[in-house]
Amino acid sequence: MSIAANKFSGIRAAMVWDPTVAEMTRRHNDSNVLCLSGDYVGIEVVFQIVEVWLKTPFEGGRHQLRVDKIKEIEKK
Repeated sequence: MSIAANKFSGIRAAMVWDPTVAEMTRRHNDSNVLCLSGDYVGIEVVFQIVEVWLKTPFEGGRHQLRVDKIKEIEKK
């Protein structure tokens, strides 16, 4: 799902399996689409992941350079 979603301009989809990964994809990659596995992640963890992902801000700074590079690629 994340591979297909990332084919679209402006999408930064992340496959997430725990709250720590959810936090890091938001902080470092400014992910804007959350992909979860129904087979490998329990419902309790899903709620934790979604809460963390929604509440975590993008750090910017050195990470903004990476996001800017992605945006440049999308223009081509």
